Amino acid sequence: MDLELRQLRCLVAIVDEGTFTDAAATLGVSQAAVSRTLASLERALGVRLLRRTSRSVTPTGPGLRVVAHARRVLAEVDDLVRDATSGHVHLRVGYAWSALGRHTLPFQRRWGRAHPETDLHLVRVNSATAGLGEGACELAVLRRPLDDRRFESAIVGLERRLCAMASDDPLARRRSVRLADLAGRTLLVDRRTGTTTADLWPPDSRPATEETHDVDDWLTVIATGRSVGVTAEATANQYQRPGIVYRPVRDAEPIAVRLAWWKDDPHPATQAVLELLTTLYREP
Repeated sequence: MDLELRQLRCLVAIVDEGTFTDAAATLGVSQAAVSRTLASLERALGVRLLRRTSRSVTPTGPGLRVVAHARRVLAEVDDLVRDATSGHVHLRVGYAWSALGRHTLPFQRRWGRAHPETDLHLVRVNSATAGLGEGACELAVLRRPLDDRRFESAIVGLERRLCAMASDDPLARRRSVRLADLAGRTLLVDRRTGTTTADLWPPDSRPATEETHDVDDWLTVIATGRSVGVTAEATANQYQRPGIVYRPVRDAEPIAVRLAWWKDDPHPATQAVLELLTTLYREP
């Protein structure tokens, strides 16, 4: 089934104007063209959309639903045309758990000052590509390698690994912990988007694991004291929570923070974002 925008515009015009004659005048076509266009739409959908009398035109039950959908579709198309022709650019940067930690606000403010023509939006999407593969964003902040040839990525900085634990946990009294201190604990992990698995430990001293899929659930369970978590420093910057403390894991390798984009269709602002994030992570 191939629907055309002219058919939807015709239907909406008839309903809004109340007659075929007035709809034709609004659309700049003949009344016969309006009748033919409506008839082709009804044939395509297989339903009657309008009731005609000598005095009025009113939508049928299915017609009311189709008109509502048509208005939304036409509004989206109008927005698309405005965006494409106005010279104003939108940029969505996706992330899974934490955006850029302490660099998030400086990134937003510096970007706004340096690139006022490009609206920046941070989008949280709990997927392996942080929304990139799903079309939810044009760039993505990732903290694990992206094994997908459709995308390119570059490391913009490094972050320490921290252990999240309940504030009354015995380890919370320390300034830092070691991996061996966590070997006998239960580690709460997100296998889709998380940065830590039991593979971080030697094979003979790996902690037990439980799985979660959301940072808020992760924090809620850790606060009970049943589990601990190991995460990027950015999580601690973005998710301060009563009952939770974070301690550096001093013998764990840091986490590489990557910016990823579509290889065949990079956003025009990709290089500028890459340079700004690299600068921010280099600053003390």
